[in-house]
Parts: sequence; C-alpha cells; structure tokens
Amino acid sequence: MTSTVEPLVAVVTTDLSAITRGRSVVESKLQKIAATGVGWLQANLSLTPFNSIVDPNPWGSSGDVRLLPDLNARFRTTLTGSATPFDMVAGNIVELDGSPWVGCTRTMLKDALAELKAATGLSVIAAFEHEFHIADAGFAPGHSMSFAALRRADPFAPNLMAALEEAGVAPEVVIAEFGSDQFEVTHEPADALTAADRAVAIREITREVARTAGWRASFTPKAAPDAVGNGVHIHFSFVDEAGKPATYDPKGPGGLSSRAGAFCAGVLRHLPGITAMTASSVSSYYRLKPHSWSSSYTWLADRDREASLRICPTVTIGGRDPAKQYNIEYRAADATGNPYLSLAAIVRAGLEGLKAKLPTPPLVTGDPTLMSEAERTKLGLVRLPETLPAALDALTADSTVTGWFAPVFVETFVGLKRHESERLAGLDPVAVCDLYRTLY
Repeated sequence: MTSTVEPLVAVVTTDLSAITRGRSVVESKLQKIAATGVGWLQANLSLTPFNSIVDPNPWGSSGDVRLLPDLNARFRTTLTGSATPFDMVAGNIVELDGSPWVGCTRTMLKDALAELKAATGLSVIAAFEHEFHIADAGFAPGHSMSFAALRRADPFAPNLMAALEEAGVAPEVVIAEFGSDQFEVTHEPADALTAADRAVAIREITREVARTAGWRASFTPKAAPDAVGNGVHIHFSFVDEAGKPATYDPKGPGGLSSRAGAFCAGVLRHLPGITAMTASSVSSYYRLKPHSWSSSYTWLADRDREASLRICPTVTIGGRDPAKQYNIEYRAADATGNPYLSLAAIVRAGLEGLKAKLPTPPLVTGDPTLMSEAERTKLGLVRLPETLPAALDALTADSTVTGWFAPVFVETFVGLKRHESERLAGLDPVAVCDLYRTLY
C-alpha cells in the first residue's frame, strides 16, 4: 500500500534580522487556521541572525500573539527542484483578540501606505531589485554581465525564473552581474505591499533553487571586503486616486512632479535616521562607501548610480509614455533589512516631506568627495552613517523617525542591532563578511 505525503504550507513573518521564519501546516488545514492563525511569541522579534534571543529584551519569556496568514499573499511553486512544493503565505502578527501587534512590520507598511493615501491621495507602486552571490558551484571564471557567465550556471536561471513565475512573483529579468559569481533578479512593479511580499518570496525561492542544485545563494551585503556588494534597490513611484501616474512632470527638475520632489526631500532629510533599517548589518557599511555604486551621501541625482536616490531612465522608443515608467530608486538598502520595514521607513520619511511641502532637492552632479564642505552643505549633502553603531545613533537622534513607531519597537530594534554590532566587534572585516555570507 502506498501513502501520499501531504505537502506543507508555511505561514511566515520576516523579522528584524530579515530572516523569514514561521510555522507550517498541512495544506488541507490552511483554510481552517486562516481565521485564527498559528501561535507566535513576542520575544521572537528579538531573534538575532545567529539564532539567539537578545537578553535582556522588552518581551521576556511570557506572552503570546498570533501569526495570521494573508491568503492573498501566498507563493506556491513546484519548480524549485525540491521533493515537495515550495508553499509560503505571508502573515500579519496580531494580538490574541485579532488587533494589530506593535511589532508586526508588515502591518507597519500597511499603515504607512494607508496614511500616505489618506493625507495625499497617493498610492505607492514599488519593486525590489535583488543582487546575490552563488557559492559552492565551482563555476569557471566568466566575464561580468556576459551571456556566457549566465549560461555556465544553466539551468539555474531558467529554473529560477520559472519558479518565480509559477509562484506569482512576476519576474522581469535575471542577469549575471558585475561581481564574481554574482547575479541579479528583478520583478514587475506592483502595489507596495505586494512588492514587499515578493521581495521575501524572491529571497526564499532563489535560495531553494540554488540549494537543490547543490549550491548556496547568499544575499549578504559583502561576500568579502573587496568584493562587489549585493544591494537591494527599492524602486518607487506614485499613482493618484484615479490610478494615473503622479511621479512625472516634464516641467519639473529631472522630470519630478512637485509631490514626488517633496517626497524625495523628506526621504533625504531623514535618510541618516532610517539607514539602520534599510541597511541593517555590520557588513552593510562596508558597502555604503563613495565610488562603490551604492550610496554614501544624502543625494538625489538623475541616473547616477552613486546617488542614494536615483531618478531612473525612461524609454521613449515607439512613442512610449515616460509617465508610466518614471520611478525613483532608493539605493541605500540590502537584504539584511526587513523589506516591510525598509519600505515603511521610506514611505514615512517621504510623507514628512509632503506634509511640510518641501521643495524638490537639487539634482546633484559630480563627486561629493571632491567638493568642499561648503559646497556639500549648499547642496544638502550629508554623509550617511559609516558603521552600524553610527546608524543606530542617527536613528535614536531623529525623534521624527522614532516617533513613527511604538517605543517598545524602537527599543527592540536598537537593542537587537547593538547586540549584533557588539557581538562582532572583535572580528576583522574578512571574518565579518565570512559570517554574513553564511547567514544570508
């Protein structure tokens, strides 16, 4: 007699270490548990990437919450190469009575988007662009961004795209990137919450497709101190209440509408304070340096990949409408940042700029490191934090940023990240990169 193994569905949340964790049920029980969810602990918010819980933390050993699946955020595919389907549902963490829990980052993003829409009528369209390295594959050397570099990994790329497509991620492009054994995968723009859900799915599906090939996919910010960094570029644009593009104005600086310009001004004003949330590890700050095509200053530019906020190019081939393509790219982020929290912080900062009706920041050209301090001050260029402890100091110093979140959440986040920084304080950059390469 043969028996059939019923596949599992994981109800997941992504924590402050950007690790996706959760509980699994057999597929036939998913609908049954959808109304009340599965059990979860408040103290899980203090889990480190080293699989320990920060002690002390604000939560302690008592108390319970529920992890409630959002069935509209289910990602299922049979094409990863694993023996059973990849099946994952993003969840919201709620209190036992179903009310939102202060530590749920997915709810934080939903709330930020709702407040933006209520205040301005604008909705955010977003996409996450992921870079990663493949380890343990033994690839022959290949040229950066070359056709051959992608083909030497065959059938990894087509398998990954097929799995992402079947899971509903709507992938766009996969390439062999600039770095050694580095790749990049992108997805189609979507409403901001869906985009953040897709970011989680992309990371987990990529890891599984690599694992079934006998390799490891790592989204670490720096595989080695001198390696090309792995960023997560967060693209955003706006539509109005009628669903029409609201980011582009051909008369505005660089094509920015006045509202998009005010949003960018708010992001730049609070960028030092939110950097710890979007680039959340010790090794993140090996990447955020001048001349590394990442980010180093509070800088808005037109198509310059050194800028923290980059106006992306539009295509007019065949009379295509720039307004439908026009978007801004936030570049001071990587995969050690929780995608919900990263995007929530960007939206909150931008909303502050809209509320204050800030003018569009100047479009900066040139190299800030070659400018005088007076020139940088005139252009509003402030150096981003250069270490994780400095980023946490900038966060706690910005009362506007900390005011977006419950005090106990800020306490948890800062305590977690200070613990992470202190734990690695005795390691040199090579050892730090080696560790994060295995963790992410």
